[in-house]
Amino acid sequence: MHWEKITLIGVGLLGGSLGLAVKQHKLASRVWGFVRRTASLVDCQATGAVDQATTDLDEAVRGADLVVLCTPIAQMRGLAEQMLPSLKPGAIVTDVGSVKEIVVNDLEPLIAPTGACFVGSHPMAGLERMGVRAARPDLFVDAVCVITPTKSSKPDAVKRVVDFWSSVGACPLRLKPELHDDLVSRSSHLPHVVAAELSNYVLSPIHPKEQAKLCASGFRDTTRIASGSPEMWRDIALANRKNLARVLGVFIEDLQELRHALEHGQAQAIEEFFVNAKRRRDAWCGQGTSPE
Repeated sequence: MHWEKITLIGVGLLGGSLGLAVKQHKLASRVWGFVRRTASLVDCQATGAVDQATTDLDEAVRGADLVVLCTPIAQMRGLAEQMLPSLKPGAIVTDVGSVKEIVVNDLEPLIAPTGACFVGSHPMAGLERMGVRAARPDLFVDAVCVITPTKSSKPDAVKRVVDFWSSVGACPLRLKPELHDDLVSRSSHLPHVVAAELSNYVLSPIHPKEQAKLCASGFRDTTRIASGSPEMWRDIALANRKNLARVLGVFIEDLQELRHALEHGQAQAIEEFFVNAKRRRDAWCGQGTSPE
């Protein structure tokens, strides 16, 4: 598959990595990037993530065959509205957002009247580091990328989005937007909340100064993702708040059961807690779904 012009709206970690992957695999004649700040133009040029970077949205989108929204979720609708006059008929628009139902419901009917087509996608890939200087061309290799077509999606556009993500090494998986949001609320959004709260609680200045010295590799590994973009995760939490609040409630109930077992010295229940966790994680790793 070859595209004449691919435009990345937002050239940070994900957008930059996508640009590098597209260029590495020669998937497009031209890769353009839209950034908000003039200073970001220098970073784009230094990393080679795009062929041309600009702060002019119209210039970036005009003539593009594929437009990928790589910004925080809360910015997507506003940017999509601004770029409507620049979209050419037949263009495909997709995104990398971690929440799909709200994005699909907002953008699909907004973009359709232009003759372009929106197909939602979410590559399950990322790092705790931010910005285009952290970008890497292999970020999406062997990562699941969820594609979320609807009844209104054009089959050819869906196929081209699936093929695009396959071309950068990802493993496409088609899901309904609402099912995607339910699943990632447990597997992605809840872990980030847990990592953030561990960091907030354990590293709070209310504890003795020696506390941080006793935080070793286990704590570092468990809280790694808490170093991700606060703005991005604020938007994700708000966009998927109903699902996240529900699974957080179940998670708290499970912790309360463990607390009860600890308070009453229930050795068997405590052991079962750890045995089940080990068995389930080992089985998950054995399926080849773990990055380890």
